[in-house]
Amino acid sequence: MPSDYYEILQISPNADPETVRRIYRIQAQRFHPDNLATGDAEKFRLLAEAYEILSDPKKRAAYDAGYRPTPRPVAPEPERTAPDPVEEAARRDQIMLALYRRRLTHPDQPSLGLRELESLLGTPKDCLEFSLWYLKECGYLTRTDSARHTITIQGVQLAESIARRLRG
Repeated sequence: MPSDYYEILQISPNADPETVRRIYRIQAQRFHPDNLATGDAEKFRLLAEAYEILSDPKKRAAYDAGYRPTPRPVAPEPERTAPDPVEEAARRDQIMLALYRRRLTHPDQPSLGLRELESLLGTPKDCLEFSLWYLKECGYLTRTDSARHTITIQGVQLAESIARRLRG
């Protein structure tokens, strides 16, 4: 199978001559056999071959006439499972209690960002997004333009009822 010179240089078939030259120079430095850290003689040879063809307008035109891109395998998107509704409700309770504590302990800066919530709750961002959306739509928290979350009056009332339920 003939080499895909665009794939070797890691450029688009639409790349202009300056891009071809610039990317080749970067890759050539990286894979040159004299580079002790990342040198690779075979990769360097392929880069030089690709550059020779793609940097010459006539050779590139001839190459492009028969060019067929190498198909890239498409990894299937991992199947997402819906969270357990009980776990989701517990996660929302944790968020509300965290925002409640933040409001009490830092009245001058009562908001928490997504990363802070991830860290406090030990929950990944993608698991928090639905919960935060739900709580915001219910009016229990607000989200600023800088993506920080603050508990509302309704949220305080909900957090206190959650605390009573957990104690009881």
